[in-house]
Amino acid sequence: MKDILYENFQSMVSELLSRHKSIIDIMTKLQDSNARVGRAVAKAVTSCGCIKLDAQKQKIPADASIEELKMFMDDHVRGKLCDKCRDIIEKELGNHMFYIASLANTLDISLYDVIVKEEKSLSALGKFHLK
Repeated sequence: MKDILYENFQSMVSELLSRHKSIIDIMTKLQDSNARVGRAVAKAVTSCGCIKLDAQKQKIPADASIEELKMFMDDHVRGKLCDKCRDIIEKELGNHMFYIASLANTLDISLYDVIVKEEKSLSALGKFHLK
């Protein structure tokens, strides 16, 4: 069932993409959509203020094991997105996914297959697959 969702999404993207059919156009639109996601998050902090960033160096004890690492990591986000900012960020993420699917379509790559391969890699390497 999940594979049908990805296939349907890729198929819809393929049908709807008309103006930016060139791979060069798709790559630049993908970069633009990535910047728009970042901008929407930044605006949630700087314009709305529904979230706050409290970033600092991660404090990880020298003797921490890989299993314990997650306990010491902080996402640096304080607060929760308001409904308006959440809607904007979701829209921008959807737009970004559209261009990811466009690139995959142009290169004849299945997003479902990409996710399955990444999931297998994550599962096989477990905690040792640090990114």
